[in-house]
Amino acid sequence: AWRRSLDQLYARHEALRSVFVDAEEDPRVEILPPGTGLPVLEHDLRERPDAAAALVALCAEEACTPFDLARGPLVRGRLIRLSEQEHVFLLTQHHIVSDGWSVGVLVRELGSLYRAFVAGQANPLPVPAIQYPDYAAWQRQWLSGERLQRQAQYWREALSGAPSMLALPTDRPRPARQSFAGATVPVEIDAELTRELRRLGREHGTTLFMTVLAGWAAVLSRLSGQDDLVIGVPSANRGRREIEELIGFFVNTLALRVDLSGGPDVATLLERTRRTALGAQEHQDLPFEQVVEIVQPPRALDHTPLFQVGLAWQDNALGRLDLPGLGVEEVMDNAPGQVRFDLELNVGECDGRIVGTLGYATALFEESTVRRQRDYLLALLRAMAADAGQPVERIDILPAAERRYLLEELNRTEAAYPSERCIHELFEAQVRRAPEAVALVHENERLSYGELNARANRLAHHLIALGVRPDQPVGICVERSAAMVVGLLAILKAGGAYVPLDAAYPGARLRQIVGEAAPRLVLADGAGRAALGEEALAGVGLVELEAGRGHRRGPGSRHRIRMRARWAWVRTIWPM
Repeated sequence: AWRRSLDQLYARHEALRSVFVDAEEDPRVEILPPGTGLPVLEHDLRERPDAAAALVALCAEEACTPFDLARGPLVRGRLIRLSEQEHVFLLTQHHIVSDGWSVGVLVRELGSLYRAFVAGQANPLPVPAIQYPDYAAWQRQWLSGERLQRQAQYWREALSGAPSMLALPTDRPRPARQSFAGATVPVEIDAELTRELRRLGREHGTTLFMTVLAGWAAVLSRLSGQDDLVIGVPSANRGRREIEELIGFFVNTLALRVDLSGGPDVATLLERTRRTALGAQEHQDLPFEQVVEIVQPPRALDHTPLFQVGLAWQDNALGRLDLPGLGVEEVMDNAPGQVRFDLELNVGECDGRIVGTLGYATALFEESTVRRQRDYLLALLRAMAADAGQPVERIDILPAAERRYLLEELNRTEAAYPSERCIHELFEAQVRRAPEAVALVHENERLSYGELNARANRLAHHLIALGVRPDQPVGICVERSAAMVVGLLAILKAGGAYVPLDAAYPGARLRQIVGEAAPRLVLADGAGRAALGEEALAGVGLVELEAGRGHRRGPGSRHRIRMRARWAWVRTIWPM
């Protein structure tokens, strides 16, 4: 009866018998004969002492076995016998011929067929009036002309100027090529909060899906610092009664752009989300790949185009197999360990609660990070339900323990170190440990510890030659740059005590500091010289650090040294 049920199901739906041939002119679809039956492999583990491990291995093998799109079939089964009374059946479908809604159709039809065949009855299911290829041909004709232009124009305007990336903080650098390895953490919104969210939705005209979407967008905005973001949302795309009982790939992905600019309150965000969701649903017929071609976002191998985070609302109940004489329970979900995006929130309503999973790319995130993100969402949804008038950006989503960790624990920076050694000596020890490591980054300039140390040494020797002695004050007045760090280290290496002179200070304040500290030398760039003025520099020697080619300052210049560095010139000018 089970064998006949599978074969009848396979024969009923042309989508399951479709193969995709890459012909020379254009790819084409071919339909396999209905009488070949659905392929099923059988495994007998009754005599295996390692039956449990063998079952896991068979499941993993089945999930990873590829399909041949040109030869098919693109659906297959495995029947694994564990004992006389216990079996596991695996049914695997390629997504190109099926979707989540299709699984619900498949479960219902398998149950009906099995019950009839066990009872010795004929096939109780009516012959389908149309098949998936009929729908595909109709859709191509229907979605053309003015209708196609109208849908294309909507997505062109809706996604114009949208950010191509959501800059989420990750635990690891993004790999050069996107990895689809993933894992999940459970998500559960209890019945009480679900009731409150439903009430909030009634008051503001949003469905549970729209309300959760608004909350998820707000969390992503907090994490990324962006108030303009795009979330991918799959749509069942079964808006016509005639196709509700068909198996096939109907689902489409909608790129929903959520606007959090201007510090909206909860009610405003819900209204914006509602308009976005309704507009996208009204224009959901245009396939996602055509939307990508229309918008032309930047393409890269390390992330998906248009969006990197998804939200799937599972509102199509799959149902359970009701088979006479058998107890049936689900033991496997989709193939484990795979995600399509950086983050995937998959939830739906079940028994008065909102339950599901939060999937994540393991190449980017640790499980602990994703669990915190889930908790942020729950905290934000509770706050939204409690007060729709509060600004979303002011909602506190951090638990007390995490807030304490961020504000207190991470700021406890006391550490034991050789206190008898000077700063430049500690720096030189790091140079010996990792001379090639990056020590300094300024705009487009990067210096390793070895390079920074070499530049500081050259300047330090020059300062010593100019008479700098231990504890002698040396002023430094330069803009924030690599030259500033080199100058500070050089003064310390020469034994001097640096006197910081901020070029943003008023001239009178700078003159006072120079007068009281009485440095014999001052290191300065163009901005520093201008800030100090001639009066402050009248009685001290000037060592010029220039970011580009230097210029002599007239007959008073007594010492000049050319440095092999990006700040190319150092010269010393003594007072007349």
